[in-house]
Amino acid sequence: MSLPAFSKRLPFHYGWIAAGVTFLTLLAAAGARAAPSVMIVPLGNDFQWSRAKVSAIISFNIFLFGLVGPFAAALYESVGLRRTMMLAMACIGGGYVASTYATQYWQFFFCWGLIVGLGSGTAATVLGAAVANRWFDRHRGLVMGILTASSATGQLVFLPQLAQVVTAHGWRAAPKVVAWACVLTLPIIAWLMRDGPEVAANADGAPAAPPLRRVNPARLALTTLGDAVKVRDFWLLAGSFFVCGASTNGLIGTHLVSAAYDCGIPEVRAASLVALMGIFDLFGTTMSGWLSDRWNSRYLLFGYYGLRGLSLLFLPYALVGSSTMLLAFSVFYGLDWIATVPPTVRLTAEVFGRERASIVFGWVVAAHQVGAAFAAFAAGWLRTTSGTYMLAFTGAGALCLGAALAVLPISRAKAGGADLAGMPAH
Repeated sequence: MSLPAFSKRLPFHYGWIAAGVTFLTLLAAAGARAAPSVMIVPLGNDFQWSRAKVSAIISFNIFLFGLVGPFAAALYESVGLRRTMMLAMACIGGGYVASTYATQYWQFFFCWGLIVGLGSGTAATVLGAAVANRWFDRHRGLVMGILTASSATGQLVFLPQLAQVVTAHGWRAAPKVVAWACVLTLPIIAWLMRDGPEVAANADGAPAAPPLRRVNPARLALTTLGDAVKVRDFWLLAGSFFVCGASTNGLIGTHLVSAAYDCGIPEVRAASLVALMGIFDLFGTTMSGWLSDRWNSRYLLFGYYGLRGLSLLFLPYALVGSSTMLLAFSVFYGLDWIATVPPTVRLTAEVFGRERASIVFGWVVAAHQVGAAFAAFAAGWLRTTSGTYMLAFTGAGALCLGAALAVLPISRAKAGGADLAGMPAH
């Protein structure tokens, strides 16, 4: 039976299957991003490298992770979702397998930084935005929340197990676990993933997917950026997402386990705390998607950034305080971890139009990862020079409070980006 015929027999819209495949893909890719956090200490001990030196590798990975986002969005438009997703999983798996044979510093930069960074950036938040925008309309915010939460679910699935594997078998065992997860997704993507609603009558209110644009993806991404930078709201969205990346992936995602280790908390227990954040973020981000379909996204972002800033100011005291304080931080911060993504996606679509939203959001995600790369390196440098993460945590908290105010002027209408929304595809 052909896929279009099969889709007509389903009691639900085929877009939910596409979203499910994307969820699994993003979950596996989340393992790639989670692995370095439990490998910083043993890798540094193995090669006698400082936290700053190891953090530089991770920072380069995160930087490429963000930089490739808009070009990945253009690839979705020109090559298709399915082929691009398979390429991303192959890069992540291959890069991590190669890293197990690395013995030189530059080799880790090539494997972790370049290959895994490119693959991870192609299978990241921008992929969820592309699927949500292409397949859904009425439930777009909810789907974006679920797909964004897959990163948190990936941490929940991978981090405790990776920490145990590293403790029992050394750091080289962890990349193999991630590589196998990526390999297992490839046949699922090939079998079930499709590029848009052309395989089924669209029951979610979204228009039929436009045909793939046979254009140069790099040119499409760069010309879209050239148009977007002329709009004030792009800078507000990108600036706030820079802070989002600095306070999540770059700081907590990379350094919380090692910061807890400095305070006498074993790595496995610290990884379990991050996994606990993943549990609550699964609920928080999904609920954020549901709310973004109904409430003013600017006010949602104001609340998310403000609460995150307060929680980061509290973290240094929780690390040296009682276990109840650290548990409270994990729950509170987890609910807010990446709840900013669904309202940011919705605001991007409202300002710049549905057709260009995925690529513009790709550039916004690039700013997110530049912030994450900056925080990943800066926090490692501060730890090396001062012997503590205190300045890193309090500085990130202050940035979040500033971002809470910066998002309020973002327009909810297309007026600011009408020219971009109405421009023909390049």
